[in-house]
Amino acid sequence: MNRDFLKLSDLSVGEHQRLFSRAIQLKAERKAGQTHTTLSGKTIGLIFEKPSTRTKLSFEAASLQLGGKVITLQSGESQIARGEPVRDTARVASSYVDLLMLRTFGDERLEEFAQYSSVPVINGLSDGGHPVQLLADLMTVIERLGSLRDRKVAWIGDGSSNMAHSWIEAAGIFGFELNLCAPEGFRPEKVRYQNIPQVKLFNNPKEAVAGCEVVTTDVWTSMGQEKESADRLRAFQGYQVTLELLDAAAKNAIVLHCLPAHRGEEITDEVIEDPRSAIFDEAENRMHAQKALMELLLGKLPEA
Repeated sequence: MNRDFLKLSDLSVGEHQRLFSRAIQLKAERKAGQTHTTLSGKTIGLIFEKPSTRTKLSFEAASLQLGGKVITLQSGESQIARGEPVRDTARVASSYVDLLMLRTFGDERLEEFAQYSSVPVINGLSDGGHPVQLLADLMTVIERLGSLRDRKVAWIGDGSSNMAHSWIEAAGIFGFELNLCAPEGFRPEKVRYQNIPQVKLFNNPKEAVAGCEVVTTDVWTSMGQEKESADRLRAFQGYQVTLELLDAAAKNAIVLHCLPAHRGEEITDEVIEDPRSAIFDEAENRMHAQKALMELLLGKLPEA
């Protein structure tokens, strides 16, 4: 039976721990000049209904660096944009490759695609979550702070976004505290966090970051929300991650952002370039975490 990765909870805590250890190992070995062939003979298919920079580059590089081959299909190059049913695309595409990544819109499309695919499917981003980004984020926390245990994380910004959804899910799985700070009208649905006592909602960003070792944010206006930009800029005034805000966090705090950043909006240029910023390590870790994920889903993850 296929193993899909549509959300973080599709893997057990033990599998996540193995994945993080392997990703950190792969990163170190690449820097030491070692090569890997665990995906030799495998073909990875990447399908984009939403544009991407990091997801495209990181999956392509990860596949090639493990000795696999990769085929990338943009929406405009396919029959998907012309209305071909998701189930038809999934059946055909999965007959050609060994694993598929889909970056899409609604979670219903993602779930239908996985249902009709004959090979494992990875969620490269959907409206409901961005789990591959969270793998990179959590890997970065482990690298910088040693573990996820007993950590305090502050999310500042749009609490209704797919990134916020995945941070909420992660808090429930790994048990760290998550202080979610968002203005009224941009908070997650209660059903997402009501059974996760580690998640607390805040109005005041300084109160939210107090004692936190991780401060993270994302753009205020995501793809498809451009018409709301002016209203969102007004709504999120006071929720910018600044040096002053960062100084209110724990002394060992790090800053994360999944990129691309709108410098001067949700985060200042000074914070991105600050020594406490782990943003570009985080971006590189997309590639290494996805290597380990593909190995796991294809039964190629070495035993610990």
